[in-house]
Formats: sequence, structure tokens, C-alpha cells
Amino acid sequence: MSVPINATVTKSVIGEDPFNGWRPALPGWTFEFPRDHHAHPEFRTEWWYFTGHLSTPDGHLFGYQITFFRSGLIPPRELPSERSRFLQGDLKFAHFAVSDLTEGRFYHAERRARGAFGEAGFHDGSRIAWIGSWSLELVPPHSFKLQADDSKGLLPLSLELRLEPNGPLLFHGRNGVSQKALGHGNATHYYSIPRLASSGTLRLGGQTFPVKGLSWMDREWGSNLLAPHQIGWDWFSIQLTDGSCLMLFQIRDREGRADSVSGTWMSSDGATRPLEFNEIEMTPGRIWTSPKTGGRYPVEWKLSLPSLGLELSAKTPLDSQELTFGPLNYWEGAIEVSGRGPGGRVSGRGYLEMTGYSGGVIGLSGDAAALDASSAD
Repeated sequence: MSVPINATVTKSVIGEDPFNGWRPALPGWTFEFPRDHHAHPEFRTEWWYFTGHLSTPDGHLFGYQITFFRSGLIPPRELPSERSRFLQGDLKFAHFAVSDLTEGRFYHAERRARGAFGEAGFHDGSRIAWIGSWSLELVPPHSFKLQADDSKGLLPLSLELRLEPNGPLLFHGRNGVSQKALGHGNATHYYSIPRLASSGTLRLGGQTFPVKGLSWMDREWGSNLLAPHQIGWDWFSIQLTDGSCLMLFQIRDREGRADSVSGTWMSSDGATRPLEFNEIEMTPGRIWTSPKTGGRYPVEWKLSLPSLGLELSAKTPLDSQELTFGPLNYWEGAIEVSGRGPGGRVSGRGYLEMTGYSGGVIGLSGDAAALDASSAD
């Protein structure tokens, strides 16, 4: 379903059955905004995820990703009221990537912190999340300010964007509860803002680029995302030129088979409907093998949705968009989409995320401890 950006969606009262002290994502959550743009510390895992396509006035093309993660270490009710500042209930980390689609280059960076001295955290006035100079800020009433930088990479890199919603919120699953596996609470509360008019400045090396484009925001929180037999997922966000939008994901089992498939369609007039397992066929095509990790990623796909009259081909203009962070390696990149819809030819752009192909699945139980142990900040 979709609702205006400032609306409240109320369902029945949620159950209070925790998972080892964490609250599960169950039907009945009352969505409120701007409250739900901020952190939910009673849940184990959540993220604020932005991707988009940007261009300069002279046609230089970029893709980008900035994601802030909160990974729970200790449930809030188990934290002592008097404690050392070094005893934090969660780990903060963030990923930043820029795809120079014109020059065929990819840059990515990561930051991690406990936030013991306020250098990282969540929900501080208008700031939704921050880690050092990287930050996500709410600009009343409904806009966002996003910034990240990397001075330690091959080239100094920074991105600052103002993001303005252009359309309603999009809720996934059933009333915003996106089931990832069979069983009580194997789900997230999940919504998107699929169209954000974006403008700002990208600095790469000694060059400064004024950029404009279109972004997608994904927002999820939960406490138990995947079942033990599940290994990773393939996720698409697609913005078609006719104004319609599509989110698709499939979660694969350890044999590589689709174990859970779901999606949401938003038409150009804002009408939406969920897509079920039997309405979606996602067929991988050409494989790119990472020279860094050996991961074999399908970088071309056929997406068939007969109930919508859609037959789409998705491919990337840049194969090497793998983020490598030790225990967490995944492919996250810009894609181009073309095909046929009920009215004829369709085209668009989007982003594709693929996990579980070369080690590490963001969101699995236990990631926080592993990341915390390896954190140098």
C-alpha cells in the first residue's frame, strides 16, 4: 500500500513476544512519521539505505549507495542503568559507494564505531543517523540531507545530497510486514520512498561535480531476518520512465534455489499492490566473477511478471561493483532496465543488490558480534 509521506497507518496491537530479548517484526505495527524514520532500538537489526542515479549538466553519469546500519549487541532492557560509556547496546556501521558509470570506475568505503563518545549514533534531533562526518538528517517537513566521504581511498571522494520525496511512501509485504522466511517473526517492517528528487555535489579527486538525479530509500527493521537454510538474496529497485516503480527480492537457500520471493508494484498514479511468489520469475543470466573474492555474480537478469504484463531485462553498465569488507562482501550496483509492458516498450534504471555469493550476509543473526570484534574504531 502507499500513503502520503506524513500519514499514520494503524493496525491491531502488536504482540510482545521477544526473540532473546529483542522485539520481533509482527503484524500490527502502527507506522508513524517522522517517528519511524528514526531508530528502533528494541529490534536487533535495522538500516537506512539510499541508492540512486546522478548526472552532471554535461551528462557525466554516476550511481551511488549510502547505507547506515544499526546492529544490536544487547537488548535495551538488559542494559544496566549505570554503566560505562563503552558498554553500548548496538554497533554502528555504514557503507558508501560511488559508481562512475561514464569512466567505468567503482569506489567504496566503510565506517564502524561503537559511539561511546557520541562520534556515532541515532536520533539526535534532526539527525537520524551519523558516524563521524557521514550523516543522514531529516529536513522538515519531509526531506533528507545525506552526506558521506572517503579521504583514504584511491581518490578523495565525497557526496552531499538534498533528497525531496516525489510521491508517496511504499509499504512492502502485508501492511508493511515483509516475511523473509516461514515462522513467527522471520520478517522486517519495511517501507520505501521510491522516488526522491536528488541534487547536490559530488567531489572525486580534484574535480567537483554538481549533480542531479533520482534516488530510492529503503527502510527496514526486525530481529530475525533469515532462516538457517537461507544463504543470501537478490534485490531489485526499479524506477521506470513512465513513473511506475517496482521492488523485487528473492532469498536463496544453500542450494541456490529461490526459497522466498516477494515484491511490490507502484503504478504511475501511486496505486500499489503486493506481488506473491507465483507472480514473479527472476532468471539469472551472464555471470561476472570477482577477481578479489572469487564470488560469481549474475549481472544480467530476466524479470517476468505476467500478472502485470511486464517482461523486463536488467543489466549493469559496470560489472565491478562489488563491496569488499572482510566478512561482508556483496555486489551492489547500478542497473539499466528495458522490456515490454501492457502499453508497449518500457525502460528505466535501478539498483541491484546480491548477497551470499562470496561470504557474508548483512542482517543475519550474529553479524553484530563478528563486526564488533573486528572493528578498529
